[in-house]
Amino acid sequence: MVKRDPSLISSQSDINSAYHKIHRYFRRLFKFEQMDFQFALWQMFYLLAAPQKLTKVFRARKNFKSQYARDDPAFLILFAGALCLTSIGFALTLDYSFLQFTKFLVIEIFIDCIGIGVVIATALWYITNKFLKPKNMPQDVEWGFAFDIHLNAFFPPLILLHFFLLIFYNLFMQESGTSQPFAVFYGNAFWLAAAVYYVYITFLGYNSMQILKHINLFLIPIPTLICIYLLTLFRGINISISVFDMYRQRIV
Repeated sequence: MVKRDPSLISSQSDINSAYHKIHRYFRRLFKFEQMDFQFALWQMFYLLAAPQKLTKVFRARKNFKSQYARDDPAFLILFAGALCLTSIGFALTLDYSFLQFTKFLVIEIFIDCIGIGVVIATALWYITNKFLKPKNMPQDVEWGFAFDIHLNAFFPPLILLHFFLLIFYNLFMQESGTSQPFAVFYGNAFWLAAAVYYVYITFLGYNSMQILKHINLFLIPIPTLICIYLLTLFRGINISISVFDMYRQRIV
């Protein structure tokens, strides 16, 4: 009798388990009565107000459902709704036509959010499993949880840059005059806050997994971001103007 490699059996079991979780997740995508929208809204509120509170949520999900990744699509549905609504405000502010808005929304969803998110989640999923997890630990970081962390980290910047920044759009778009230093200082502060939010929530997400070590490495980008912010102030670079010009060019 030919003996099968136990590692192959374990690997096949992990693949089947992952497939089952993905299938169950998307099967619930259109069953709104099974979704907990109230809990998803609670998560969104605390992502903005006190993201550290969600660490307990991640650990509780692992204890009760044997996985860190969400099995309820409610957060994804609300996230998509917030992305569409803020994109409408963005399009109105920049005076997009309907065709330009449609192109902008497609780029925002499938490139800026999902595409870049898949790249970041896959890179961090590989790095955490390869370098930050003890060799003798059988449990792996789930790719689905890595993507969940990206969505969590993407939500506060989305609200900051696609909602609050637009409220002060005219104020932060000053290219010259006495208010130009004010526009650079406070406008660039929005972008700094958004970037720091993303890094910090990413850190909290992986820190909730007690199997990982050296998690503080995730905070290394923050001093670099602050230095970049100070450099933009010194050089008088208005990030808002640069980014909005890029947005206009990409939908031409």
